[in-house]
Amino acid sequence: MRNRKLVVNILAFLALSAILTAAQMQMPSSETKPDKSSATPKTLTGIVSDSMCGAHHMAKDKSPAECARMCVKQGMKYAIVVGSKVYTLEGYAEQDKLAGERATLKGEVTGETVAVQSVVPAKKG
Repeated sequence: MRNRKLVVNILAFLALSAILTAAQMQMPSSETKPDKSSATPKTLTGIVSDSMCGAHHMAKDKSPAECARMCVKQGMKYAIVVGSKVYTLEGYAEQDKLAGERATLKGEVTGETVAVQSVVPAKKG
């Protein structure tokens, strides 16, 4: 009986260790954050959205613009969808006007974040 309890305790410990290890592997490492000095100036054209939904809005009863605005009010950040890539926007003051629309922006790209310098509606074409 005592050996059985010991085996159960060991298995519980190993299961907990495996769960904690898996959770730690899912957490972003502070070492993987891009350095600010590695920012690259770029011009991007895409759809202004939010960082949660990206190109696929979850609020099906709302327009993409309404969904993006709602998500931002709930704590998400504005983003721009360029092809299959979603860039989070920092320092962008006119995002509410262009939510759900195509826009061209210039800024410093660091990883998947853009420090926005300027934004204009994208030219039709």
